[in-house]
Amino acid sequence: MNAPAMTKKKKRLGEELVEKGLVSVDQVDIALTEQKKTGRLIGEILVSLGFVSESVMRDVLGKVLGVDSVDLASVIPDQEALTLVPKEVADRHTIIPVSYDDDDQQLKIAMKNASDLLVLDRIHALVGRKIEIVPMVAGEGEIKKAIDQFYGYELSVDGILNEIETGEIDYQSLDTIDDEYSQPLVRLVDAILADAVKREASDIHFEPEDGFLRLRYRIDGVMRQIRSLHKDYWSAIVVRLKVMSNMNIAETRIPQDGRLSLQVQGHRVDFRVSAQPTTHGENIVLRVLDRAKGIVPLEQLGLNEGTLNALRLMMARPEGIILVTGPTGSGKTTTLYSLLNYVKSEQVNIMTLEDPVEYPVDMIRQTSVNEVARMDFANGIRSMMRQDPDIILVGEIRDEDTADMAFRAAMTGHQVLSTLHTNSAIGAIPRLLDIGVLPDIMTGNIIGIISQRLVRLLCPECKKPREADETDSKLLGVEYVSEALTIYDAAGCPHCDNTGYKGRVAIIEALRIDNELDELIAKRATLGELRACAKSTGYKSLADDAIRRVLDGETTLQEVSRVIDLTQRLM
Repeated sequence: MNAPAMTKKKKRLGEELVEKGLVSVDQVDIALTEQKKTGRLIGEILVSLGFVSESVMRDVLGKVLGVDSVDLASVIPDQEALTLVPKEVADRHTIIPVSYDDDDQQLKIAMKNASDLLVLDRIHALVGRKIEIVPMVAGEGEIKKAIDQFYGYELSVDGILNEIETGEIDYQSLDTIDDEYSQPLVRLVDAILADAVKREASDIHFEPEDGFLRLRYRIDGVMRQIRSLHKDYWSAIVVRLKVMSNMNIAETRIPQDGRLSLQVQGHRVDFRVSAQPTTHGENIVLRVLDRAKGIVPLEQLGLNEGTLNALRLMMARPEGIILVTGPTGSGKTTTLYSLLNYVKSEQVNIMTLEDPVEYPVDMIRQTSVNEVARMDFANGIRSMMRQDPDIILVGEIRDEDTADMAFRAAMTGHQVLSTLHTNSAIGAIPRLLDIGVLPDIMTGNIIGIISQRLVRLLCPECKKPREADETDSKLLGVEYVSEALTIYDAAGCPHCDNTGYKGRVAIIEALRIDNELDELIAKRATLGELRACAKSTGYKSLADDAIRRVLDGETTLQEVSRVIDLTQRLM
């Protein structure tokens, strides 16, 4: 009964490989003949015969079985996951734990045969039935190499530093290829990157000083010093970072950019790497591009109903420009991708031009600007217009040429999304005038303008209630009474690393351009006139949205004042 079913599954794997042009029908027949003799899996046989590589087999097998595949060469496993499955168990069943999520009680394991129910049942018996086992496909050779690499070695930052401080480190051995993972400094770099992702850092800063190396993370928009290391470690760390991101390790006098990808906590994370020469050596900053958090559904941005409806109405317009404004690091890219994800479908052709592409998205054609190939924003828009797009995303309008091409695309029946550096939504109008866009061009072609900032959310475990005083009431725009309003302050606990805050949320103002505003724009109206007209139609400013967050107990007045000027409310 079971044999025909097994044969059919293996046959489907062969058919998938043939359809993709990866092997021939003859090669599959040879493997099937060999399988009858040995009883081995057809995938193993095709790899051992040299017909297909182990990495290709891993990806195709994952697709056939309907599970994720994993490239173990770029994986940083969790120490907790390795602790749950002993080395002898991993060796016996040819498996390697990849990550363990304590909140979801989920353990991801790489296996050569992700459909082996017997092995999965044994792992369940070992770790307990409460933990969900998520199988992932990996090549047998990759798994065996990973078992040798990761078991028996310290993978935590503190543990590796202790190992370095108490043991003899041969820095020259870092240049050798064989068993590089046994070198503590190689593991230290991996552990720092994994630690930053777990702490939800957006940037990792390696900052050399005169006698030491400072390591800082940007968490929730605020820089936080993590630790200091002896400067003797820096030469080896910088070489490791450059090798991982394909930079020139011999060049230390000019800035360099690179990129690397790793599997952290069971999913892929990209890092954009920048090296900058300084007086004490090369300063390296890594921007963390976590794909799992890059695309947020529009409904999950935490917007109030009025703002959410305004964004939906903007996206319903078939042509025109939607601008997102705000300073660097204010979440503009996340909002733009949320808008694109909202309208993404097989019926719409979406094309983007970015500097660089941060989050690869399916069904969207994405292009990075390339100054060497003379592909700037203006030339890129001109080229994309010949690709029959419905929606165009332009990373940033920074000069007159880019603005001219963006508005030209909008006037020829395309919906264009872009970013602009201004302090408010209404401030985008004089900024466009300053760039060189004529009022007649703007009129009728701007759908709406979104301005945003990111504020830290109070830690739900330790936020501290108090009664608002008279100054607080003025800032909040509410009347001060004896039974004062309850607001919250940050306290600090182990759950939030004693900062009082955990996570961030966008505060947003959305300005839809109607006929009345269009007429004022055409007349070059002042900023005050534009603001008065917008408020008459129910426009809510950034301060209004921020105060809503404070009154709802989500953040503090101190945090809002850090990103928005509220002092005018005291006048």
